[in-house]
Amino acid sequence: MIEDLTFIAQISIKSSVAVLLATVGGIITERSGVLNLGIEGMMLVGALAGFAAGHFTQSPLVAVAAGTMAGGALSLVHAFFTIALRSNQVLSGLALTILGTGLANFLGRPLIGQTGVRIRLLPIPYLSDIPVIGEVFFNQSPFAYAAYLLVPLVWFVLFRTRAGLVLRAVGEDARSADVAGVNVELTRTLSVFVGGLFAGLAGTYLSLSYTPGWKETMTGGQGWIAIAMIIFCTWNPLLAFFGALLFGGLTALQFFFQATSMDLIPSYVLKMLPYLLTIGVLVLVSASSRHRKSASPADLGVPFYREL
Repeated sequence: MIEDLTFIAQISIKSSVAVLLATVGGIITERSGVLNLGIEGMMLVGALAGFAAGHFTQSPLVAVAAGTMAGGALSLVHAFFTIALRSNQVLSGLALTILGTGLANFLGRPLIGQTGVRIRLLPIPYLSDIPVIGEVFFNQSPFAYAAYLLVPLVWFVLFRTRAGLVLRAVGEDARSADVAGVNVELTRTLSVFVGGLFAGLAGTYLSLSYTPGWKETMTGGQGWIAIAMIIFCTWNPLLAFFGALLFGGLTALQFFFQATSMDLIPSYVLKMLPYLLTIGVLVLVSASSRHRKSASPADLGVPFYREL
């Protein structure tokens, strides 16, 4: 019984890392007032770039850097259209997902079935020997440890530093922030770029560690889950950790039933559960927002025009 629970918990952590990284990146972007629906596309481009770099260089560091920067580079396209040209942020985000998906699938065809760098589990000495807890939390990939550190770090920066205060001020009232001397365009551009880096890192994790290799649409909609998770966790990185764990737990149940050959729940139903839960959460959040003030940044999705 304990072994089964440990297995489910360990797989839950593994399955939650990509969604968690993408969600935290999305929170940074949306806290500045820029809506980004292009996370799925950035994750796919990051996954392809990371795997391709690892395939040709056999260097894990180069692979991670390439995948992360690819996501950041694609995010600058969104920043250009939404911040410089003040285009509709919803349409730009959707176009970014379509662009990223098509670009990754087209360029990645020669790499299907190829082998590359694989970043394996990295048990932490002594800590991984702790019964249950050590096996679950400290026998993971370096990406998981990075997520452990980045989540509280982003929370601290957002809510306990001047830089975070400036970022949130831009997202709440860009005009007032501009009057106070804040460079709104630069702040938003940097936040979109950092969000893209997180999405690229999430995609890199998928192709180098979670399911090493490249295949078309390998993200499986996790970018859309991340977008819903941003709303679910009320733009708070710490709550994102628990939301991602919930998604990972549902995914782990699917693997558990497959590994144990238990047919209590059909496999296709288990595959649907994370997405059904996402829809349910969005419905509940939308319904509750009618009776209380929304936690979203006040200027989210609103283009900034400087008054002359």
